[in-house]
Amino acid sequence: MVADLAEERQVVGGVDTHKDTHTAAVIDAAGRMLGHETFPATGAGYARLLEWMCGLGRVLLVGIEGSGVYGSGLAAHLRAQGVEMVEVDRPDRKARRWQGKSDPLDAEAAARAALAARATGTPKDRDGAVEAVRVLRVAHRSGVGQRAEAQRQIKALIVTAPEVLRQRLRGLSTTQLLATCARLRPDTDRLHEPAEATKHALRSLAQRHAQLTEEITALDTRLAVLVEQINPALLQLNGVGTDVAGQLLVTAGGNPERVRSEPAFAMLCGVAPLPASSGKTRRHRLNRGGDRQANAALYRIVLCRLRWDPRTRAYAARRTGEGLSKKEIIRCLKRLIAREIYHVLQATTITTPATQAA
Repeated sequence: MVADLAEERQVVGGVDTHKDTHTAAVIDAAGRMLGHETFPATGAGYARLLEWMCGLGRVLLVGIEGSGVYGSGLAAHLRAQGVEMVEVDRPDRKARRWQGKSDPLDAEAAARAALAARATGTPKDRDGAVEAVRVLRVAHRSGVGQRAEAQRQIKALIVTAPEVLRQRLRGLSTTQLLATCARLRPDTDRLHEPAEATKHALRSLAQRHAQLTEEITALDTRLAVLVEQINPALLQLNGVGTDVAGQLLVTAGGNPERVRSEPAFAMLCGVAPLPASSGKTRRHRLNRGGDRQANAALYRIVLCRLRWDPRTRAYAARRTGEGLSKKEIIRCLKRLIAREIYHVLQATTITTPATQAA
């Protein structure tokens, strides 16, 4: 009798994810708490978690907090099993002050947010080529940052270098400076002297710069191939190169249909102005939320088009005549370009070597 009741009952789950464990809670369609349990964050743990939920009733929906980080493995498992999911934001501080904080409470809050439709975002699909772009971009961004830091350190060392060495290096261009520093031959038996130690440090940093350049070039090549395979139409847009296209693909995810509308994509990129009206005052304010990397990618498209695209330049001239500042015009252009990008992301079918072979 109890088993028959469990089979007929419809339930909603919530999961609070952590590095080593996931805590799950289940409520029924009326919001009654049915139980909570903690499982290891492993493949076997994911299977046990879903089995436990199904034992309490027919699972309609699961709300996951942190589906893109600690919960990515669980989200992939649930997706493979055909379970519908939504991404749940963590409770705000005011709610936690009133209700307390614990893993079971957070899991229950995730389930209630899913049941009440306060959480409606579909988690990103992290099993395809777009996820490959994301992880390669992590290495690429790290390499670019470290290379820039190495270059800054070389120039800082030259400022305090012994006079003879400083005079030799100070008038060189950046390319000449890096090549010259890489060819320095310090006396390893005299590294206790500042001049020889400085030569050693400069050579080490220049060689590191060259090695990072090789890594970045190799990553650029691989990313260009991947982005072209995933969405060739995106690269054909004015001002969109491999780096910008890669970021926009990562922002949308491997399942861009999860972004339900063009305004939703604009909000995701932080380019949708927010209403700030009161009484007779009707105004909007700058949106400082959303994916700031996607916002920066749209900004680079705008700068490129303002310089090279006649239509964009004409638009900017017209809006300047209407009294808008350059910053306001750039914000308007980012919003318009987000609309264009959204339709390209939605209209283009992802093509990878695997799909081509099929």
